[in-house]
Amino acid sequence: MRSEFPIFKHNPGLVYLDSASTTHKPYCVIEAEMNFYTKQYANIHRGIYDLGVIATQSFENTREKVREFLNVKSYAEIIFTSGTTEGINLVAQCFALPILQEGDNIIISAMEHHANLIPWQQICLIKKAELRIIPMDIQGVLDVDSLDFLIDINTKIVAITHISNTLGTINPIETIIQKAHKKNVPVLLDAAQSIASYVIDIQDLDVDFLVFSAHKLFGPTGVGVLFGKEKYLNQMIPYQYGGDMIRDVSFERTIFAPLPNKFEAGTPNIAGVVGLGAAVDFVENIGRDTINKHIKKLLDSTLEQFSEIENLEIIGNAPQKSSITSFILRGIHPHDVASILSSQNVAIRAGHHCTQPIMDFFDIAGTNRVSYSIYNTMDDVAKLIASINLVSKTLMM
Repeated sequence: MRSEFPIFKHNPGLVYLDSASTTHKPYCVIEAEMNFYTKQYANIHRGIYDLGVIATQSFENTREKVREFLNVKSYAEIIFTSGTTEGINLVAQCFALPILQEGDNIIISAMEHHANLIPWQQICLIKKAELRIIPMDIQGVLDVDSLDFLIDINTKIVAITHISNTLGTINPIETIIQKAHKKNVPVLLDAAQSIASYVIDIQDLDVDFLVFSAHKLFGPTGVGVLFGKEKYLNQMIPYQYGGDMIRDVSFERTIFAPLPNKFEAGTPNIAGVVGLGAAVDFVENIGRDTINKHIKKLLDSTLEQFSEIENLEIIGNAPQKSSITSFILRGIHPHDVASILSSQNVAIRAGHHCTQPIMDFFDIAGTNRVSYSIYNTMDDVAKLIASINLVSKTLMM
């Protein structure tokens, strides 16, 4: 698969192990955007001339591809955003904030990315509501049973990550959704880390909202998707106003356009959405099960070899684990580890990974994080292990 990604042609020898942050782009995605700009470019939903019609068709074709990709009932339930972060903020501001009252509560987990923590925290502060936390244990496993008493008649929404971007834990989202729905509480799922390698079926999950970013799906930056059940989206008032999201306007009042346009104010990242469509095709052609099996082999090999490195400690050892794993080398700062690995052309992440509460829980300043994708190989794993051993020999002497 490496030959499908030009980054490796221009950076020979690169061992890129930071796909949890962002994935590289295959030729087909780059070419789709370039083709749109050079052959089809026009604004959408406006012009009746040929280029305007073609551009609109290309944009809306991606909406249909995403609908099929997620097995969503209606294209109207697919909203294009700038990414996962905007999708969460949209739901927080347009769904939760208007119904939240003093004494109510919102539930998240102890392992959320800041993007799925701060929006809920801030609206709770505004409305004097409570932010409740699903606890986790030292292995990085959530205490899902705690939902039985955390959820009550004042719970307005549960917002949960599918896969922890730091610990790699795969959460039992089916169980979480079922527990919430038993008490008529909607659920938002952050699928940023799972969208590229796990089959997500909206009909089977019965989740109420779902968000992800294109750039973690081999697509462009600045594009994301919010799925929302039509019954909720229809009752929500948009928090951005402007062109293309209205049906009728006078100086006295505005009638908003029907879904999905109501939440897509202004000129969007049209080429980015076209690129997302190409990325969806790319992933579908490979198969998410194929991607998942491949990265699991890489993870299993990594964990086996990590166990042989004396001063290495894995942070997060959940039985259900994705291709993401965090570790520390005792006595060595994560930034020093990442810096030496970079000198060996091995790119890993170092820091708190936008999950400072996780670092506080484990009483550490940060970790090193390795995350795999379809373009990684067993040779990459070997180079990673060799580089970590070099760090240990160099800095532990």
